[in-house]
Amino acid sequence: MKSNVNNFVRISGIEYESIVDGPGIRYTLFTQGCPHHCEGCHNPQTHSFDGGVLIPVDKIINDVLLNPLLSGITFSGGEPFCQPVPLIKIANEITKHNKDCIIYSGWTFEELLNVNNPDIYKLLSLCKYLIDGKFILEKKSLMLKFRGSSNQRIIDIQESLKSNKVIEADI
Repeated sequence: MKSNVNNFVRISGIEYESIVDGPGIRYTLFTQGCPHHCEGCHNPQTHSFDGGVLIPVDKIINDVLLNPLLSGITFSGGEPFCQPVPLIKIANEITKHNKDCIIYSGWTFEELLNVNNPDIYKLLSLCKYLIDGKFILEKKSLMLKFRGSSNQRIIDIQESLKSNKVIEADI
């Protein structure tokens, strides 16, 4: 029997209990592959689409659900929106168990919506917060919560989708 590629996600790594990738204790999945190549990127090893390892979606779901301390999962990168289908599967299961999903992207909220891709929209709709925008080295600040540069926004996805405009979150 041939396995479905969408049952796997290509990752660079995992942080099993992070306190810097969103509120609470988070399971952070660093996806592999990024088209942005931001100067000064914190995770340059994630840029190659051929790097990293394939990991079963079910293993990630089980890891998250077995740890009662976790608030949820954070999809970081790389660029998570380059692999929306396996991340949708993960987010669907995680949110059924009262855990939330946070996602980082080098694309802005507006750019993601303008792509007009149902998988990207579905992944967005399953997440609580989006930290959007490319990392800009000249705007880097270590004083920002959950962000690397001041151009990046923390967006309340659900409120933004309801009101059809960006609503920033204060978390």
